[in-house]
Amino acid sequence: MTDFDDIRPYNDDEVRPVLDRILADPELADAVAKLKFPRLAGPLGFLLRPLVRRVMTRQLEGVDSVDKFQLVVEKYMRHMIETTTTKLTNSGLDKLDPNEAYLFVSNHRDIAMDPAFVNWSLYHAGFKTLRIAIGDNLLTKEYVSDLMRLNKSFIVKRSAKAPREKLKAAKKLSAYIFHSLTEDKANIWIAQREGRAKDGNDLTNPAVVGMLTLNRPKTQDFSEYVRSLKIVPVSISYEQDPCDQAKAHELHAQRTTGSYEKGDQEDVQSIAKGIAGQKGHVHVAFGDVLSGEYADTEAVAAEIDRQVWSKQVLHPSNCFAFDATGGEARSLPYSDKAKPFEPGNLRDERASFELHVAAVPSEYRDIVIDMYANPVRNKLKAQQS
Repeated sequence: MTDFDDIRPYNDDEVRPVLDRILADPELADAVAKLKFPRLAGPLGFLLRPLVRRVMTRQLEGVDSVDKFQLVVEKYMRHMIETTTTKLTNSGLDKLDPNEAYLFVSNHRDIAMDPAFVNWSLYHAGFKTLRIAIGDNLLTKEYVSDLMRLNKSFIVKRSAKAPREKLKAAKKLSAYIFHSLTEDKANIWIAQREGRAKDGNDLTNPAVVGMLTLNRPKTQDFSEYVRSLKIVPVSISYEQDPCDQAKAHELHAQRTTGSYEKGDQEDVQSIAKGIAGQKGHVHVAFGDVLSGEYADTEAVAAEIDRQVWSKQVLHPSNCFAFDATGGEARSLPYSDKAKPFEPGNLRDERASFELHVAAVPSEYRDIVIDMYANPVRNKLKAQQS
């Protein structure tokens, strides 16, 4: 395992020393103070920071293992679910074995909440928690990297530039994922693509599948290796995306100027908004383990897409948006109860969605509507295939 020391999550014997180090870091106390008390952190930061540090020290007292750290995280997660979602549901776990290790390949809508909701669903169904892939582009501060690795995250080195360096990093990542699944019997979460699907159009990048299969021995059949990874597609759907306006702003800039320059702390702001913002009903749909014959990475990506699209639970917001673009969502199943969509029965939901859209700046209102409509279009494609 020493081969993976620079990318792996922390082990139990590393937890206490890492916690002691980050608790002494004034940047962490400052960041938490700004997150919890945005208006007061500036003028009263000198008073808040010592208070925040004392509270964190008390909450993390006696935490000397990954499991104990995750129990602390679980309390915050529970509060977040209670205050920012109307309900959190899941489906498909009855077809999986809690004693097996799976590679969960998920659509990607929110930087932090996608793996968090998958993790929560697994944990409360008796499965082991995930090792989570996170790009080093998000680990801009040492304490952020430490916190992520304490919570079972492993690092995807996207900062490598030279082709040889990139290939070396990808091979190590592929080997680590295979080792985690087969030797450590650990569940893995990875997004189906680098970066969020900002337009709501979930598509698997075959390059991700290519990375996952880099560790395959040349003598082993491609499909056999894919099956050994026990890939499970996961489809996460949010009734309301807290970051939809920010995503639309970025897409509008790219379409009108050809580029978009991301701010230094923009990813951190997106993480905070995704955690604290209202999400409505969130559903996590677990697919079937990939067990077929696949000609190449494109075929694997296509099967992941098919499952993500077909198993995704639609919300009234998706159906209203699809109708607004000239589609006809009537009688499509929506919600975890698979009710037929009848807009006449959802007047309050329609009023809420229209109010939400009306608050979006007019120049990219159509982008937001498309963002919510695309899952319906993809579900219809999956039904036709």
